[in-house]
Amino acid sequence: MLFMDRFFAVTSRMKYINRWALMRNTISENLSEHSLETAYIAHALALIRNTRFGGNVNAERCALLAMFHDTTEIITGDLPTPIKYYNKEIKGAYTEIEENAKNTMLSYLPPDLKSYYEPLLSPSEEESELWSLVKGADKLSALIKCIEERKMGNADFAMAEKSTLKAIHALNLPEAEVFLTDFIPAYDLTLDEQT
Repeated sequence: MLFMDRFFAVTSRMKYINRWALMRNTISENLSEHSLETAYIAHALALIRNTRFGGNVNAERCALLAMFHDTTEIITGDLPTPIKYYNKEIKGAYTEIEENAKNTMLSYLPPDLKSYYEPLLSPSEEESELWSLVKGADKLSALIKCIEERKMGNADFAMAEKSTLKAIHALNLPEAEVFLTDFIPAYDLTLDEQT
């Protein structure tokens, strides 16, 4: 069999990985949808940092990192947060699994492209400022999912909404606080109220 570079074919499978596996979902959310929403929000957080807090970060790079932030879950699946962080041993084992998944994904690329994609698949110290914004965007996307489920009458997400909001505040990310104040209230509006 002829070797093929499989990276993009495998990446396209993000749409088959459903999130919130332990929860009853009114509307299912897949990894591809979540990654795109996280990219929109990460871009906004970077712009907020630059315009309101005197930052100088690359908003487009931040969006790109967010697009790829959960790519390894194509291999690992979406392990629910309560399990992933249950204790140090599980967290350590999962970190090792994620590293192996990253290396597997990189092996699907031709050698001349690997070095460009490696920083997209795992946080690095050099881009830690951008990755902190991606983390905030990831949590904000989760909060939006909780709000949408609550609006549909799904009480299963009530505690998740509270704990996610608490986790956002714990990030101490001023840009996320601005997003909470300026943009999140509109998610409680109906379509007619939004337009």
